[in-house]
Amino acid sequence: MILYALPIFLGAFLLFLVQPIIAKQILPWFGGSAAVWAICMVFFQVALLLGYAYADWTTRRLTRRRQVVVHCVLLALSLLLLPIIPGVSWKPTGAEDPAWRIIGLLAVTIGLPYFLLSTTSPLLQAWYARRFHHAIPYRLFALSNLASLLALLAYPVAIEPWVSTVAQSASWSVFYGLFVLMCGWAAISTLKGATLNGGSDTPEAAPVDAASAVAEAAPGARRQLTWLALAAMASFLLLAVTNHICQNVASLPFLWIMPLSLYLATFIFCFDHPRWYRRNIFLVLTAIALPLMAWYSHSLDLKVVIPIYLAGLFVCCMFCHGELSHLKPAPRYLTTYYLMISLGGASGGLLVGLAAPYLLPGYFELGIGLVACTLLLMYRSFRIGWWTLLVSGAVCVGTAWGAAQKTIEQISDSRVMERNFYGVLRTIESDEPVPFRSMLHGSIVHGGQLLDPAMRMLPSSYFGPSSGFGRMFASLPEAPRNIGVIGLGCGAIIAHGRKGDHMRFYELDPQMVALARSEFTFLNDSPAQIDIVLGDGRLSLEREASQQFDVLVMDAFSGDSIPLHLLTRGAMDIYMKHLKPGGVIAFQATNRYIDIAPVVASLAAERGMTAVMISDSPANEDGANYWLSRTDQILVTANRALLDSEKIKSVGKVITAPAGFRVWTDDFNNLMTVLK
Repeated sequence: MILYALPIFLGAFLLFLVQPIIAKQILPWFGGSAAVWAICMVFFQVALLLGYAYADWTTRRLTRRRQVVVHCVLLALSLLLLPIIPGVSWKPTGAEDPAWRIIGLLAVTIGLPYFLLSTTSPLLQAWYARRFHHAIPYRLFALSNLASLLALLAYPVAIEPWVSTVAQSASWSVFYGLFVLMCGWAAISTLKGATLNGGSDTPEAAPVDAASAVAEAAPGARRQLTWLALAAMASFLLLAVTNHICQNVASLPFLWIMPLSLYLATFIFCFDHPRWYRRNIFLVLTAIALPLMAWYSHSLDLKVVIPIYLAGLFVCCMFCHGELSHLKPAPRYLTTYYLMISLGGASGGLLVGLAAPYLLPGYFELGIGLVACTLLLMYRSFRIGWWTLLVSGAVCVGTAWGAAQKTIEQISDSRVMERNFYGVLRTIESDEPVPFRSMLHGSIVHGGQLLDPAMRMLPSSYFGPSSGFGRMFASLPEAPRNIGVIGLGCGAIIAHGRKGDHMRFYELDPQMVALARSEFTFLNDSPAQIDIVLGDGRLSLEREASQQFDVLVMDAFSGDSIPLHLLTRGAMDIYMKHLKPGGVIAFQATNRYIDIAPVVASLAAERGMTAVMISDSPANEDGANYWLSRTDQILVTANRALLDSEKIKSVGKVITAPAGFRVWTDDFNNLMTVLK
């Protein structure tokens, strides 16, 4: 078995290790959005499906010799694509559809190696069962998933904090070369073993266990559709839960890895031995988890939500994969079985990663998935007894009610709700105590505007007169100012613009720009000259000649999911290129869960600049200042005159990074050190 176990183990390890390696490299190119991981997962699942389809087709249609020759030739060709480093020509300009660009980038960079890695587990299991007719290969599937899980767990602990992304790609490529040798040796040995045993070199000599082949007929359409539905359900929930977590914290490898690790762990348990999946226990746990997840689907209490969703995902995937394990066929139908599992996985991924952003106006797929899972629970449990139908029906009603209540509440409160690759944008209005309109990205407010015509250009939300930004603008010279802003929101910062000022906005999301123009008047009413550059702020600044800004505002961190590529040494180099001597870089640091202060302080110290934190809690009793928000904002500058001005010195607090704090770079960041 070792001849087959080693390449299966190494192949699965590399298969799942390449996912965070490549995704982390391209994440900054697409604005650090949580959707990047979702699209990557869609690609990985589709490639896995193609790999399983290849294994199934070649096993059934090709002779042993042709199968070995074709596979060895493809393995050799894949070596020409090493090392797996994305070409800079794939960096977006802001005008293209990011989803399809990511898929194209991945196909060119890792397409063939990933495809061949994905064929390894089903193909080598088929070779093993073909060579040793009485062997049962399903434990090799558990071994494959164990290797995948180890790769995912190793990445955030042993690889990401210590190894640069370029070194990660190079090391992976070396081990992939070793895998090619091992897999090629297994292929040749299979052919030699079959020849020595006098086996027939025909497609029909596919993996057959004689006893089970007689006892079990070919799986029918209903059974195959059940395989597909169970696999799709687990994949759908995996991506929906991952998106839910990443949108509310940050789009980081270790947050992608936690749900995926639980997903893989359920494969390991369910396919290693029947003792791990106790059907009666997990049917009950699934019936508890589904309505609980539905009722917390829009909660922002992450200390409660994340444990509930991770535990719920594990339970639901144990149910789906446990039922899959119960339905596994005889080894002769092994490749068809795995093909349906991979087809289901790809279908679930496509629905969440590609279909939902274009078909649903809000983040409704999680609720839809929870309700669908309850229907699957009813289908799989109704044969136990009539009472299970009543219980599962009640669970379905409770889950649907919880998901619907949250969805209806979100829709009814919104004036406008739109969705694209970057997320869901909404505008809401309140009339009391004063008419006010806000823009929300997901559940996070991205500024707002007073609706009274006489008050529309008053600074509001995060940009009030006593906020860090407000005090900074009030302390700058009266002369025309050149101001750069990364992150448009509704445009509320424009209230600080004066006649003669030039304000240049860098906005990733075209939908944000459209809503800022249609729902708010800052862009039209400002006396300042306004420019908008569409695309990721860092990439846009990287391409431009020096803009010589008096102020560069980083207003991209008010949401809970923050773009960490804007907080690195490389990003700071770009900012300094565009800043006038004595200019100011202003960071929005208002965030419920992440404290970027030590990161900013370390970047400032490297350049001999001072970082000053200004916290503001405006009183809004009796409707006064209702339109102002509590803020934390950081000013970074070497301009002592500005820092010593009365408005800033009276409330500003100089901040420094803790001793030993490591400066973040494009190759290194550690979110755990800045979680509140």
